[in-house]
Amino acid sequence: MSATEAVEQLCGWFSGRLPDGWFEGPPEIVYDREEITIVGTLPPPALGSDASDTERAAAASGQIGRFREDTRERRIAIAREAEHHFGRKVSWGVESAGHREMFTTLSVPVMTRLRQPERRVLDTLVEAGVARSRSDALAWCVRLVGKNADEWLAGLREALQHVERARAAGPQI
Repeated sequence: MSATEAVEQLCGWFSGRLPDGWFEGPPEIVYDREEITIVGTLPPPALGSDASDTERAAAASGQIGRFREDTRERRIAIAREAEHHFGRKVSWGVESAGHREMFTTLSVPVMTRLRQPERRVLDTLVEAGVARSRSDALAWCVRLVGKNADEWLAGLREALQHVERARAAGPQI
C-alpha cells in the first residue's frame, strides 16, 4: 500500500468512526511507523465580545478539560480498535481558540550514533540548562529544525508523495 493510500485509509476510517459533533471539521491526522495522532478543533467557547484575553484562554482551557473528561471512554475504545486495525498506538489532542493540548503522546526511543562534535552540542545544551539530558537535547534540536525548516520539510514530503505515486504506477513484480 502506498503512503497516499495509507493516509486515505486512516482519514476515511477515523471519519467514519469519530462521533459527529466532536470537532469543527475533519481532525488533523498525522502518522508515522509507531503512532497515529488525532487533533480535532473544538468550536470557540461562547463568550461576549468584551471578554479579555485571559478570560478567553481560561474558557478554552476549561472547554478542553471538559471535552477530555466527557470523551475519555469513547476515545479509549476508538483508540483500541484503531490500534488493533492499524498496528499503531493512537494519541489524542484538541485545539480551542488557538490553544492546542495533547492528551496522550507516545515517546519512542530512537537509536543514533553521534560523533564527538555532535555529542558536544548536546552536552552544551545540558550544561546550559536548556535540556535535562542528551535525549531531551536531541529532541529540542529536532523540534528546532522542524520549526525552522517547515517549508523545506513540506517540499520534501511532497516529493516523497510523488515518488510513492510513481512506484505505485510502475510495473508490479
